[in-house]
Amino acid sequence: MPTHYDIFNGDADGIIALLQLRLANPKDSTLITGVKRDIKLLKQVKVEAGDSLTVLDISMEKNSEGLQRILDAGVSVFYADHHRAGDIPVCDYLEAHIDLDANTCTSLIIDKLLMGQFHPWAIAAAYGDNLITVGDELAAKAGLSVPEAMLLKELGTLINYNGYGSSIDDLHFAPADLYQKLLPYSSPFSVIEDSDSPYHVLKAGYESDMNNALALKPISKEAACSAFSMPNEAWSKRISGVFGNELANKSPDRAHIVFTENADKTYTVSLRAPLSNKQGAGDICSQFPTGGGRAAAAGVNALPADMCDTFINAVNDYYS
Repeated sequence: MPTHYDIFNGDADGIIALLQLRLANPKDSTLITGVKRDIKLLKQVKVEAGDSLTVLDISMEKNSEGLQRILDAGVSVFYADHHRAGDIPVCDYLEAHIDLDANTCTSLIIDKLLMGQFHPWAIAAAYGDNLITVGDELAAKAGLSVPEAMLLKELGTLINYNGYGSSIDDLHFAPADLYQKLLPYSSPFSVIEDSDSPYHVLKAGYESDMNNALALKPISKEAACSAFSMPNEAWSKRISGVFGNELANKSPDRAHIVFTENADKTYTVSLRAPLSNKQGAGDICSQFPTGGGRAAAAGVNALPADMCDTFINAVNDYYS
């Protein structure tokens, strides 16, 4: 029997993009996802004739080999994303919705395709992807009050926070489980109102982890960037990405680097471009092994310790 695969990034944008699609068009599917940085997901898929795929919020460039293999098998693919795409295949089996604008995200791409059917969810995703100004503008245009917008911002941030970790064990919820727990809610406000929803678990975890992060002092403060180092602990892996967003929001004219130590003594790196100059992060990270991302936010999965200073210098030189 043919199988449909829903393949998505485990962060707020990936989860909420799929959430909107399946609220609009319920479908039995096999879910494939992982921690936020686990993006080469198409290699996990072994397709057969008649299968189909929905792929959301993972770089087409990083999945080009798997995508071509799947298309060559005559399998139809719906692909929506806002990361580096590389050369997009021209193929009758591929429906691609790629937008690299630094002020959009995959959930907003889906929101347009669905003509705003679940617009509050899309706004929450924009906030979760640290598109704060975009989220504020969309919330105001939708007629939401400031307190309502802040609730969507908090929920999006919490869902995004849950995606960070070196493995599923670091997370409060496996991303596939979190998606399934959110699917019964057609409105994000219903998630917040339900005392049994994941929102409350994530809120408590976030507050504890962020308090730990805010106690850290920068290891480097250059002219155009600041860098922080976090230990090889589960809390730091969970908070690293949203901590980078918090730093960026507080100092929008500077770039921010968060190094998180891995078990093998390499570092996972989160880079946030200055919010006043949202470009270049993906290009910088792509110069380093295991690096990549988009213009405003990018990272490196395993940076050797002896390259940390080189990385800081590259970021400072770029934005100076």
